[in-house]
Amino acid sequence: MQLNGHRAMSLMKALAGIAISWLVAASALAANAPAGSAFGNYSEPLGVPAPADLHSGAAASLVSAAPAATAGRVAVPILVYHRFGAAVTDSMTVADDTFAWQLQYLKDRGYTVIPLHDLVDFLRGRGSAPPPRSVVITADDGHRSVYSDMLPLIKPYGFHVTLFIYPSAISNASYALTWPRLAELIHTGLFDVQSHTYWHPNFHQDKKRLAPPQYDAFVHMQLAKSRNVLESRLGIHVDLLAWPFGIYDDDLMARAQAEGYVAALSIERRPATSADPLMELPRYLMTNADRGPAFGELLKDQVFAKERAIHSTAR
Repeated sequence: MQLNGHRAMSLMKALAGIAISWLVAASALAANAPAGSAFGNYSEPLGVPAPADLHSGAAASLVSAAPAATAGRVAVPILVYHRFGAAVTDSMTVADDTFAWQLQYLKDRGYTVIPLHDLVDFLRGRGSAPPPRSVVITADDGHRSVYSDMLPLIKPYGFHVTLFIYPSAISNASYALTWPRLAELIHTGLFDVQSHTYWHPNFHQDKKRLAPPQYDAFVHMQLAKSRNVLESRLGIHVDLLAWPFGIYDDDLMARAQAEGYVAALSIERRPATSADPLMELPRYLMTNADRGPAFGELLKDQVFAKERAIHSTAR
């Protein structure tokens, strides 16, 4: 299926995020991967050097290339993390002290961290508008540091987090959470678990290597099995999806909707707004560079949207 102009542009914008996260889960293998899968044995994911613009201090602002929100339009930054640690060992790790700084920044400046489902419900016309200065926090892949590092830092603030999990890694990969730990996170009341497909495939590559009937079955398995396993193992309801590597197209979005997903998230450096299609909501890919001016500018794209629009009109 050919991408229309809007979808193609969204995919092009997502490439910056994909370049950073391309290998986050490329080494992760589903325990039940079929013969011919591109995945090998489970191993700790290796980081990929981030683009230079994400490591240049104040110039690292994640909104440098993002359009400002217009007055009167809901614009909520959705942040996506991957793993945490005392030291930064790769481009996908956010240092514990950086994450702690970000959380304190949100509290001190009066931001409200809302559950992702609250934002999605509003965008679907089924809930109230988010309060001013709303932010959503998500984390992909189910790295064990979500339990060991993220939980202790989040807990004092009572901030809500949505985890996007690919079940094949849970209790299998050395870097991943276990099912009991996932259940503990849910029981805190601070964490929601949703789908990141079954084993984090690269749908573009799989579409090239598989015949159409095989690809159809493969996509169905990735979308349906992930949802079914998460629901049966954790006793939860799964209706949100994060696209692996930020890769999606019109066909995949239609298939996800047919499988019962009501919204899907990608990687694009701008806030989610009421103008965004539900199956391609943007998220800011967080790195350790997002501290100080970079983090402040990311949030100011929402906080001062009205003021910017007024000043622009005045000129």
